[in-house]
Amino acid sequence: LPDTTFPADRVEHMQQVSKDLILEVEIQKNKMVKYLGKLVIYLEDLKQLEARLTILESSPDDYIKLDFEMLRIELREFEALVSQLKDSLNSSSPLFNSLYIEIHNMTLLVNQLETYDKSNLEVIRHQFAKLQMKLEECQKDQDIIKPDIGNCNHTGILSFSNPLVVQFNGHLSSSYVYGGWGKDSKPIRGYENLHFYGAYTSPGGVYDFYFYTNYENLLLRKNFKRITLPNEWVGVGNNYIVHSNSIYYQHNSPFSMTKFNLTSSKYDYRVISDASASFSYAYSGSQNLDFAADETGLWVIYASDENKGKIVIAKIDEKSFGIENTWHTGVYKQSAGNAFMVCGVMYATRTVDINTEEIFYAYDTKTKQERNLSIQFKKFQESYSNLDYNPSDQKLYMYNNGYYVSYNVKFNKE
Repeated sequence: LPDTTFPADRVEHMQQVSKDLILEVEIQKNKMVKYLGKLVIYLEDLKQLEARLTILESSPDDYIKLDFEMLRIELREFEALVSQLKDSLNSSSPLFNSLYIEIHNMTLLVNQLETYDKSNLEVIRHQFAKLQMKLEECQKDQDIIKPDIGNCNHTGILSFSNPLVVQFNGHLSSSYVYGGWGKDSKPIRGYENLHFYGAYTSPGGVYDFYFYTNYENLLLRKNFKRITLPNEWVGVGNNYIVHSNSIYYQHNSPFSMTKFNLTSSKYDYRVISDASASFSYAYSGSQNLDFAADETGLWVIYASDENKGKIVIAKIDEKSFGIENTWHTGVYKQSAGNAFMVCGVMYATRTVDINTEEIFYAYDTKTKQERNLSIQFKKFQESYSNLDYNPSDQKLYMYNNGYYVSYNVKFNKE
């Protein structure tokens, strides 16, 4: 990628200069009563300009949409005001000269920021998307993992590829460490490549989702549809999935599994009588109901008081949105970092060290047999809040401390 980076430090300097300008003009107001009305108006305009410049640092996406010509016009007007005040007082004070120079420098910087946008940000994002897809193809060839979509003609997971770090989260912020991303695990016709992302600064609330028509748009953070849940349907836990064009997530009022249909925009919920809100995974709080999908259907993983805090696996009837069957495992939910389903088998994970995770336990719902395992795989960051297998491409999707990460899964064919 080009070495040229976005000049955040210079933007910060511009903001500080803007604040200084406001302060200095405030001091001069007492000497210029006849221009008080104009000063009030222009000071407000300058504050708005400062707020808009703050966007440059906080969100490059909004930065692209800024009207740079309007910024230049407002700066010219402010420059004219300073010149007018200077002439009216017939003064050559160094203060006026300093104000004039600083405004001129801000104008030059706005022009340069626009150049950065046109020459770098948009082009780099397209180049990055192409490089990312090439990298995935190279990794597939290197790992020699040939997906057999929809089939379960294997004896279980053998290994994982190295983690593919897709990119930083869609908010471009290190604060959004809780969330999830991935692909619809049972896409409907016309939405075969639907990808999603949602992230938050705490595990307490799940309310915002971003949907992209394909993987490339996810990488470019463009052409997305934003879904914001109303207050009465806000979820928790970040263990949601998108399955058959519906979001499945945990809702706490009442404590239940909830479904939002993206096609009809209708909500539905079911209370699971034996599910407990007291047991979460080791890495994140409020993850009491964990939704999963595999080749056999839709699942929810939780713990119950009856099972003494150990994991219960429940199969969801997609038509009635009820519990079809349950299996009681022998692993404590709080000892696991997360869990997911593959071909009717639940796999539970835990940490080995800051760079390594392992599958340490498996429960087969067909045979009702449990096994202790040690299938290790690398992590990009130490902790994560969402881990799900997707049967539509046989990949494992992880939201790893603010990063989109995925793994190719290799199965044991013996």
